[in-house]
Parts: sequence; C-alpha cells; structure tokens
Amino acid sequence: MTRRSVRRSAAPLCSVLAALALSAQAQEAALETLPTLPTLPTVSVHAPATASRPLQPGPQWLAERRATSADAAGLLDGIPGFSLQGAGGVSSLPSVHGMTDDRLRIQLDGMDLVSSCGNHMNPPLSYVDPSRVSAVRVFTGTAPVSVGGDSIGASILVETAPLVFAAPGQGPITRGEVGAWARSNGKGLGGHASATYATDQFSLRYDGSTAQSGNFHAARAFKAAGPAGADKPDRILAGDEVGSSSYRARNQSLSLAFRGDDSLLGLEVGMQDVPYQNFPNQRMDMTRNDSTHLNLRYQRSFAWGDLQARAWHEQTRHAMDFGPDKQYLYGGGKATGMPMDTRGSTSGAKLSGDIALSDQSTLRAGAEALRYRLDDWWMPSGGGMAPDIFRNIADGRRDRFDVYGEWETRWSPAWVGQIGLRSSQVRSNSGEVQGYNASYGAEAAAFNAKDRSRSDHNLDLSALARYTPNESSSYEFGFSRKTRSPNLYERFAWSTGGMAMRMVNLAGDGNGYVGNLDLLPETAHTLSATADWHDASGQRWGLRLTPWISQVHNYIDAKRCSGGSGMMSACNAANVAAQQKFVYLRFANADARLWGFDISGFMDLGKNDWLGALRLDGALSQTRGRNQDSGDGLYNTMPLNARLALTQRRGGWTSTAELLLVAAKTRVSAERNELTTSGYGLLNLRTSYQWQNWRLDLGVDNLLDRFYAHPQGGAYLGQGATMGATAVPWGVRVPGRGRSVHAGLTMTF
Repeated sequence: MTRRSVRRSAAPLCSVLAALALSAQAQEAALETLPTLPTLPTVSVHAPATASRPLQPGPQWLAERRATSADAAGLLDGIPGFSLQGAGGVSSLPSVHGMTDDRLRIQLDGMDLVSSCGNHMNPPLSYVDPSRVSAVRVFTGTAPVSVGGDSIGASILVETAPLVFAAPGQGPITRGEVGAWARSNGKGLGGHASATYATDQFSLRYDGSTAQSGNFHAARAFKAAGPAGADKPDRILAGDEVGSSSYRARNQSLSLAFRGDDSLLGLEVGMQDVPYQNFPNQRMDMTRNDSTHLNLRYQRSFAWGDLQARAWHEQTRHAMDFGPDKQYLYGGGKATGMPMDTRGSTSGAKLSGDIALSDQSTLRAGAEALRYRLDDWWMPSGGGMAPDIFRNIADGRRDRFDVYGEWETRWSPAWVGQIGLRSSQVRSNSGEVQGYNASYGAEAAAFNAKDRSRSDHNLDLSALARYTPNESSSYEFGFSRKTRSPNLYERFAWSTGGMAMRMVNLAGDGNGYVGNLDLLPETAHTLSATADWHDASGQRWGLRLTPWISQVHNYIDAKRCSGGSGMMSACNAANVAAQQKFVYLRFANADARLWGFDISGFMDLGKNDWLGALRLDGALSQTRGRNQDSGDGLYNTMPLNARLALTQRRGGWTSTAELLLVAAKTRVSAERNELTTSGYGLLNLRTSYQWQNWRLDLGVDNLLDRFYAHPQGGAYLGQGATMGATAVPWGVRVPGRGRSVHAGLTMTF
C-alpha cells in the first residue's frame, strides 16, 4: 500500500484513543492486568504436548469477536500466520501458512468432520456457533503427531464450553446465558441461549443459536456488470451491494455427562439447519444444509495415567442451486434451476492414553478410525441437463485408520524433547457414475471401466525440542514429516464437461476442476523454530519470532486440461492458451515449497489514573509459495500483512484500536489466472463493558470505510447467470465489507 494510504489510515488513532480514555474516566480507578492476547500465548494444562506451545486466544479475544458475526472461523482472525479464505457468511475456510481446507487438521470437540460439498460449503467450523466456543489451540509450526494426521499443515483444535457440576454435598445448581448481537452492514442479527442443570454427579445443558444477514455492502460501488452489450437484468443490485452474501443458520445441541470420582462419561446431540447460505465466490448457493451429530466421550484417570475414548457419528444432507441474485438472465427472464444434492456420513472413533513413565517422561499412544461416505447427484432440470440423474460422486468411500506413539521427556531443567510416529492407512473408492444424457456416455463409461480403488500407506514423524536457558527466553525447534491423501473430489470428480467442471471448485476462483485417479498423497517436510523473549514476569513485554519452511512432495496443485475425449469436454487447446478468463483445470501432483515467518510481540505501556492500563500488541506475517515443477506461484497465499492493536483497560471497560495492514498481492497463480489485489489498511475500534453478570460489546469495523478486496476473497460470482462460462465477468474480486457498526449484549445467570 502507499505511504499516503498508511498515513490516512493511522491518522485518527490519537484522537480515538483520547476519546476512549475520556469515556473510561468516569469509571472506578481499579487497575487490572490486561488479558493475554494470542501474540504470546500460554500453554493450557490440558495441552497434549508441552514441548510445542500452541497459540491460544484468550477469553477476552474470543468474547469481543463473538459480537461481530456467526462465523466461528472468524474468532481466529488476527492470530499470527492465520487468515481466512472467503466463502459464505458462516463458512470461511481457515488458512495457515499458505495451507487451507483439507490440508489443515481441524477438530471440533475432538471430532474430525468432513466437508460434503463440491465447493466445500460446509467445512468443520461451520457447524458451531461462535457463542459456544470456549477454547482454541492452533499449532502453526511443527505439530506433534498426537494432534496431526491426514494433513500437511497446522492443527486447529476448537472446544465448546465444558459441562459444569455442583460441588460435592451441594444441592442442584442451575445456570444460563442469553445473548444477542447486531451488525449494521448487511443488517445482520443473531442470538443464543444456554441453560444448565447440574448435581455433583450429573450435568445437563441445552444450547441454541440463530443468525441471519442480508447482502453486505462494499465501501463504494464496484464494477459487477454482465457481458458487454448485455441488456439489463430483471434484478438490479445496488452498486455497492455484494450479491449472494446473505445467509441464515440455526444450531441446537443437548449435552449431558455423568461424573465419577475419577471418570467422566459425556454425550452431545447436535443439529444444524441452514435454510440458505449464499456464496459470492461460487457459481452455486447453498439452499439447504441439515446436519445431525452424536458425540460420545469417556475419560478416566488411573495410577499409570489417563485414558480417553471418543466415538461420533455425523450425517449431512446438503443442497445447492441458484439463490435470488443468480437466478436472473440478462435480457429478461430467470435462469433454469440446477439442483445439486449431497449426502455425507462420517463415523469416527479414538482411543488414547497418556502414560507417566516417570516424573520426567510421558508416553502418549492412540488409535483412530474414520469412515466417510459421500453421494453427490444432480437431478435433471431441462435443456442439456436431462433426462437422467447426473452422478458426480456415486457411493464415494474414504476410510482411514491411524495408530501413533509419542514420547516426551525432560532431559534437564532447561531442555524438553518430544518425538512421535504416526502410521495411517487410507482407502478410497467410488461407484459407477453417469451423466445427464448420451453426451456424457463415453466419458462415464471410461471412468467406470477403470479400477477406482486406492490404498495409501502414510507415515508421519515429528521431533520437537524446547530450550529454556533462563526465565526471560525460550527456544523451540521442530521437524515434521506429514502426509495427506487426496479427498474424494480431487480423485473422483470425473466429467470434463464445462458445466460439470464449473460445479467442482474448492478454491472460490471461478474456474472449473476435474479429478485425477492417479493422484498421490502429499508429503510435507517442515522445519520451524521459535524464539521467545520476554521479561521475567511475562507481563511487561515480549517478542516472538517463528521462521518456517515446508518442502512438499506431490503437492496437489492444478494444470490446464487438454485433449478431452467427451462430447461436452472443455479440455482443449483454447483452454490451455486462455488469458484473462476463467479456465478449466485437472488436479495434478507437483513438488512445491512454502516458506515464511511470523513475528509477534507486546509491550505494557504503563498505568495511570486518567488512561488506565495501556498495552500495545503487534504481529507481522509473510508467506511465500511456489510450484517447483512449473515455477508458478501457489494459489491463494496471503501476502505480507500486519496487525497493530492498542488496548486500554480501566475498571469494567476494555477498549481496542486495531490497525490491519495488507500488502499488494502480486505473486499469483498464472495457471489459474488468479487475480492480483491492491494493498490496503483498515482501522477497527472495539470496546466492551463488564458489569456483574452483564457484558456489552460495541465496535466499528473499517471505520474509514476503505474499499478493498481481501487477497483470499476469491473471484466475484455473486450475481447474474453464473452457470454460463462467460455469463459473469472475469477480473472482479469479491469486495470487502464497508464500514460496519456492531453491538452485542450477553447476560449470564
């Protein structure tokens, strides 16, 4: 970004902070320690590995972000090395160090959930409302094998609030919480309620939430018109309205647990109902997502250590079609519907134990099994989409079985080491497919004639060490070998018909994709180190530096496809040479390298009677990625970005002025015709007041109403007849949200 834009973004900081101070001056003069922010996280006593310290957002960090949206992944935005790939309003995809989606292991209350959609519209974190999230651990560098598996990037562990019990001898207790939030841009509204009944041995809790929003608006009008010379469509959006960004979602859960002297047995039943969620960077919108899950867990302490067991089952019924902003045609009329249906089922089980070998050594061992089934079919809807049902994925199967062992020991008061090994067997297969009609016959027959069964034996290794020479510094070193097998769409999406390929897109880039039966598992070798310097108390100042590098063999990238044999094939010579337009690609292996660094730190600026306690937090992250076979850039990597936050705390008030800076994105994937973005700076203000059992949150995001496009927001497909190859303009990024005021109110009882 330009120096002028930086000055323009930063100029109001002084006056804003002065105003925050004046608003707090009327409060009591009690001075409190600032809450820990995720720039220098502490280690949870429940962390599975003490040799590697995960990043952990504190309670204040999570609480102030719950009031802004219904997207649970947004709670993590701002953690060093972390960013969000744009999607629907409750379905953003976490991205860490250039790796996104299935390359990360994301667990929700210990469950591995699988996205059942050709556009990955229902990722794991879309199944939990932010109001329920109580703890997050993010292993961004070298993750231990005990929290890894079937991934080559970071591990993200999200937990909802644990059940509470009455004290021994105390009578039954009841607790509850109600809350609501509102956002001006898009007229978003949400609310949640929770109620608990518990004795000293039994606990029961209900959680419910709802959220909805209309289309949000960019900071100014942007070019999102149809093809050149086209007539006006039936439905005209405002010039700054970002089409297909509305949503509505409802979540409910019932949890119960029984507690013994040294054991705990718990069960959760959860349901989700999403009547609609529209996607500005996909050609389809979600018209239904119904999900139900059961999550059973058991834990017990023995003289030798701790035992944990978990079993879960989740099933999803998902549907897509054109939402209201994608139904109209240029020249009048509405587009023919194109219903797409998906049914997914995930069953999993885990058994793990922490065995205390001595006062200095611990052995962790476990076994995991995951069974996934997927059917993806498209009903006939007229024209060339008839008379048969299109079978995109038929009886898709992906089964995984892992065993692992991890040994951790303290060699000396200054040194802690850990080494782990995980073995994984992944089997996948698909049934026979068919197209809408005879035009797809030859290609479907060729796919059905092939042996589609695949079996991958993957091996993961992690080795970590932490050196703490004194109370003011520590140094972590790590190496890992991690593997991931292709998902079902990467392997078994079979049609090279242009329309069919445009319906398979995990990236939000507007291009079309086809699978590849010959894909091999990805294998990443990662080196990382972390230096952590701070004062002896850990409260006055701190600085954390993490450089990292990953060499990935058989990285699943994409190549322009050509030589297609089907009558409807879009894989031709013109596609290979296409510039400045959407293209068609086949998933393909290549060697790749990613590297970068994260820097974060904080400084206590002191306390006084007028301003209260002030603290400055900052973070800077850089990620680079390259396909070493072609020399092309890797898609959707985040450019240099920084966060600077000044926090004031006085009495019950906590206020933050936050400046976000993102450099221009010029290193892009030419193979995908990825779009560049300009640099920008955003100023956000937040304040909260805590009084007894009440909490009030107020804030303004993008205070200066700066127009921008997030580098990972994707291509704009939010309006018009998006099924056509050229019906939507190439070259338009999804704009970011303009100025938005939000408020939230929560009461516990």
